[in-house]
Amino acid sequence: MSEKWLTGRVVENRHWSETLFSLRVEAARPRFEAGQFVRIALDINGERVARAFSFVNPPDDPVLEFYGVIVPQGPLSPRLAKLQPGDTLYVAPNPAGFLVLGELPDAETLWLVATGTGVAPFLSILRSEAPWRRFKNVVLVHAVRYASELTYKEVIRGTAARYVTFVSREPAAGSLAGRIPAAVADGRLEQAAGLPLTPQSSHVMLCGNPQMLRDASAALAARGMRKHRRRASGHITVESFW
Repeated sequence: MSEKWLTGRVVENRHWSETLFSLRVEAARPRFEAGQFVRIALDINGERVARAFSFVNPPDDPVLEFYGVIVPQGPLSPRLAKLQPGDTLYVAPNPAGFLVLGELPDAETLWLVATGTGVAPFLSILRSEAPWRRFKNVVLVHAVRYASELTYKEVIRGTAARYVTFVSREPAAGSLAGRIPAAVADGRLEQAAGLPLTPQSSHVMLCGNPQMLRDASAALAARGMRKHRRRASGHITVESFW
């Protein structure tokens, strides 16, 4: 086994629901930018099994934090969810990912749009200083199936971000119904945030399930927005969280 892995010790395993959990881990802190991900691993039957998780903590936090969903038949997530304080896991030394503010052009409003555990990288961004220095407005949009899956509310409400939530499978007071792409198309998202969603004013970061990414990108394109690339500045930055 590679000796490059960082050895971590679990300090907390918080269960938000039967399927959602957050691990807080003490380990040598790898250098990363808010919004990036890293592989974490366990040794299972003599094999080191790893999956990518975004950092929830900001880069200057000495305790690493990861937010996950239990995939019942998965080799790793059910075991991660059962870890207890003091248990060991492994963290790769090489964070990666381009869902970071350093890759973005300037804009008046930064929209952070997520489904499910795709909110994780945006929590790291919200807890860092950069968005508040660069953008006049920051909006976090979080879509889930059930209201109980709207996690980290105390963290989000502790920031200056405007917070818009969607709950798709039950009525939920204070949340929009349905899916994000439809609310982009019909203007409900702008109305809920109280801000325009236009190419002139906005940059949108998307993270979540592939269907949302495709449909939201199409709805934004219908508004004249295009994918951002290093060689061609745009308005949409996408990372699949699947």
